[in-house]
Amino acid sequence: MAETQDKTPTEIRCQEMSKGGLAYEVILAEPIGTPVVPKRPLSPGTKTPSAEEIEEKLKAAEERRLSLEASKMTALAAKMAKIEEASRKRDELTSTFITSTKEALDAKMEIHVGKREAYISDLRAKVKDHLVGVEKTRLTIEQQTGEVWKAIEGKMNTAAAQRDENMKKMLDRLKEHEEQVQKVRTSNAEKFHHLELAIQEKLDMASTRRAQLELEQKEKLRNYNQVKTAEVRNLAAQLITNKNTELSKEMENKLTVAELNREKEIQKKIENVKKQERRAEMVRQNKAALAEQNGDEAVTASSG
Repeated sequence: MAETQDKTPTEIRCQEMSKGGLAYEVILAEPIGTPVVPKRPLSPGTKTPSAEEIEEKLKAAEERRLSLEASKMTALAAKMAKIEEASRKRDELTSTFITSTKEALDAKMEIHVGKREAYISDLRAKVKDHLVGVEKTRLTIEQQTGEVWKAIEGKMNTAAAQRDENMKKMLDRLKEHEEQVQKVRTSNAEKFHHLELAIQEKLDMASTRRAQLELEQKEKLRNYNQVKTAEVRNLAAQLITNKNTELSKEMENKLTVAELNREKEIQKKIENVKKQERRAEMVRQNKAALAEQNGDEAVTASSG
């Protein structure tokens, strides 16, 4: 039998050798097709085989074929036995792995269940202890709250009694203060009345004195004016008789000026008298304010 040769396709490789240029590499394959086997020339001395030889050769070839098939079947059976053995071992390993894994998982589950039950038992015990503590705390708080309420009620009752007593004392003090204020007001009213009478008396005396002074001043001015007027008139009569009409006019002007000056002096004196009256009124008001302030200080001192 002629062996077939491996067929390798033609391969073309392309790579860039430089910028702007390409290089191609062409690899040719082996020739494709069945190679021509040259026939060996028959040697001149060979004989033509007979039918018996051919039959023997065919039997031998058949035996070789049968032997080859038997060997192949034996090899195949051995391979199948090996595959079955490998499958059996694999099944055994798988079964062993599953069994061991299941046992391990069961053990882990048992451990986990035990731990969980232990944790739940511990948690229940802790919750029970916590509830017992909460109940104790609640009872203690209720007891303390009752005691505190009792103490507060006692303090409130005491405070109410103390407040009533303090209110009574404050009312007594206020009553005493009102009585003292009334006494001070009565005393100050009497003092103010006497003071007003004294001030009024002094004002009356000052007014009388002022009127007398005004009368005296007016009388003096009147006498002075009469004397001066008589003198001036006498002088004017003399001048009129001795001098001409111009001098008489000049004297009349002087008399007019003198009369005006006299009126101005009288007005100034009247203004001075009014100033003295205002000053006396201010003094009276200051004395009244001072007396009222002294009365308020006396009331404050008595209330304190």
